[in-house]
Amino acid sequence: MRWSLTLGSFKGTAVRIHVTFLLLLAWIGFSAYRSGGLVAARDSLAFITLIFTCVVLHEFGHILTARRFGIVSTEVTLLPIGGVANLDHMPETPSQELLIAVAGPAVNIVIALGLFLALGAFHPEALTQLDDPHVNLFARLAAANLFLAVFNMIPAFPMDGGRVLRAALAMWLPRARATRIAAMIGQGFAFALGFLGLFGNPLLVFIAIFVYIAASGEAQMTAASEATRGLTVEDAMETRIAAIDWGADIGEAVETLLATAQDEFPVVDGSGRLMGLLSRADIIEALKTEERHAPIAPFVRRDAPTIAKNAPLDRTIEKFTSAPAMGVVDEDGALVGLLTRQSVAEVVLIANMRPDWRFRRG
Repeated sequence: MRWSLTLGSFKGTAVRIHVTFLLLLAWIGFSAYRSGGLVAARDSLAFITLIFTCVVLHEFGHILTARRFGIVSTEVTLLPIGGVANLDHMPETPSQELLIAVAGPAVNIVIALGLFLALGAFHPEALTQLDDPHVNLFARLAAANLFLAVFNMIPAFPMDGGRVLRAALAMWLPRARATRIAAMIGQGFAFALGFLGLFGNPLLVFIAIFVYIAASGEAQMTAASEATRGLTVEDAMETRIAAIDWGADIGEAVETLLATAQDEFPVVDGSGRLMGLLSRADIIEALKTEERHAPIAPFVRRDAPTIAKNAPLDRTIEKFTSAPAMGVVDEDGALVGLLTRQSVAEVVLIANMRPDWRFRRG
C-alpha cells in the first residue's frame, strides 16, 4: 500500500504502517497532553500502541491460518481503522473461509483470557472505561480485546462476522447467492447503525457508511469472480494497444498519446520485455516539466504489476484492486497484452449476459 512504512516482517509477511496511522498517534498524543499533561499523553500512546499490536496479532491469526490452505499474504498494513492483510486469493471452500475468518477474533479472545488470568480477576468496569487512565492498563487492554472480538463478529462485511455468515450460507447455497444475502444483511445492519448514530454518536454514521460501501463492494467482487470462473487473463486482456519504447523521448510519448484513447501505456525494451507503465497523467507531467527531447524513462512506473497470460481471471480480479492496469506477459517476460478495469468489466458484462458465451482469445 502506498504511503506506508515497513516496520519488519514475520514468516514472509511484511508489517507496514500507513502514514495516516502516525497522524492518528500524533493527534491522540496531542489531545491527551492538552487535557492531562505529559503523563496522560504517554499513557494514551502506550494504550493505543498496545491495542494496535493486538490488531496485528489478530491479522496474523488470519494470515497463518490462510497459509495452511496455500493462501499467501505478503503484507499487513496498520490503518487508523485497523489492520488490513492482503491475501493473494480468497479461500476456495466455505470451511476454509470459516476457519480463516474466526482465527482473528479467536486471537483476541486468547489475549483477553491470558491478561485476565495474569491479573487474577475479571474487571467488568474496564469494558466501559477504556479511556480512563485510572483503570489498570492491562485490564483495559483485556477489555479492548474482548470488544475487538465481539465487534469483528458482527455479521456484516468487512468484519469477520460477515465472512463467517457467508461461509455458513455457502455450505448450503451457491457462493454468489450466499454473498448477496450476507451483503444484504450487512447493509441492513449499516442502516440500523446509521439511524442510531443520528440520535446519538455521529461516529456511528461514518461507521455505517463504511460498512454499507464494504458490503456492496464485496457483493460486486464476488459476482465478478463467479462470472469469470474458468476464464484466463488472456480472455480479458487488451491486445490492440500502443506501446512506448524504453528509449523514447517525451515528444514520441506525446505523439503516441495523441494517436490513441488509451489511459495506460506499456513501456517495452528492444526485445519486447515490459519495463513499466505510463499513464496519460505521467506523460502530461513530463511534458510540463521537461523539454521535448528529454527521455521519458524517468517517468515510467517500474513497479507496475504484471500477470501471466494463462493466470486464472477470477483470482486476478481479487488482486486487481489498486492498480489501474496490469501488464500481461508470456513465459519470457515479453508483453502480450494489457489488463485494464474496462477490459475486465466488459468480460464480466458479457459473461453475466451470456453465461454460455465462449471466449476464444488464445
